Amino acid sequence: MSGTVQQLPPTNDREMYAAAIKSFGDAKELRAIELPVPRIGPAEVLVRVIAAGVQLTDAAIRGGWVPPGATIEFPQVLGNEFAGVIEAVGSEVREFAAGDEVVGFRMLGCYAEFVAVPAAQLARKPASVDWLSAGALSASGQTAHTALERLGARQGETLLVHGAAGGVGTMLVQLARLRGLRVLGTASLANHDYLRGLGAIPIAYGEGQTERIRAAAGTEGIDLVLDAAGHDNLLTAVEFLANRDRIGTIVDHGLATSLGCRWITSERSAARLGELLALCATGDLAVTVRATYDLEHAADAHRDVETGHGRGKVALTIGDVTS
Repeated sequence: MSGTVQQLPPTNDREMYAAAIKSFGDAKELRAIELPVPRIGPAEVLVRVIAAGVQLTDAAIRGGWVPPGATIEFPQVLGNEFAGVIEAVGSEVREFAAGDEVVGFRMLGCYAEFVAVPAAQLARKPASVDWLSAGALSASGQTAHTALERLGARQGETLLVHGAAGGVGTMLVQLARLRGLRVLGTASLANHDYLRGLGAIPIAYGEGQTERIRAAAGTEGIDLVLDAAGHDNLLTAVEFLANRDRIGTIVDHGLATSLGCRWITSERSAARLGELLALCATGDLAVTVRATYDLEHAADAHRDVETGHGRGKVALTIGDVTS
């Protein structure tokens, strides 16, 4: 563990419902409980959450992983992305006001009716972007956006994405196509039509995958690779690309280190999030939410993402997503 674990008493008389863990463990440890509404500091805002995305990262934290620099405070509310309406602003906040519809991110605390977050980690939600898309955009969208920057993606190049139908993969395919890249994406056969709809050339997982990638790449070859699936896919990537600085993974740190490939983490910012929201508002970027759960069934949401199957994202509906 890189962070620390603490047990803290309640700090506020006003209460809310949240999905939290009181100890590390499997999905059954994640339960909806009553907790104090968080207080805000001078540079923070209090947001009434409408929707929150669910990540494999959240499940990893629930299981005992502590992100570098984080402090786990039992009972710990999970979740790292959300969309909602500002309830109150701190004394130093000038760019937002109560009633503003926003999208934001923070390391923990988003599976809740209310979240306290620095104003610097918020972007305005365009009216044309629905609540589910907004709530499930930040983590996968910003990771994919960061990956294209770190790998130096350029117009006319060919990108291979392992796990192309997942949350990050779905974002990566679309963002790469918008930049003028040709995209090859590995996925289960059930997701091939989905990938074609996003503009990618689908390639089936399983035995013979390497040969299928080689055939799809053709004479143009492959210029950069992002592994969002694991399963030793980096071993395949290095067969196609000598420059390992242009091979990245978001899931297999150990193999990336041993092979000299890039370990890619999201460099999140309000500006990056705002750029993604603008693309959603124009219809150039779509967020696929395959399943929704309420706070009472947050454990089922974790079981869903931990299957490693399904396209796009899973989200929690906390407020009225139809408003």
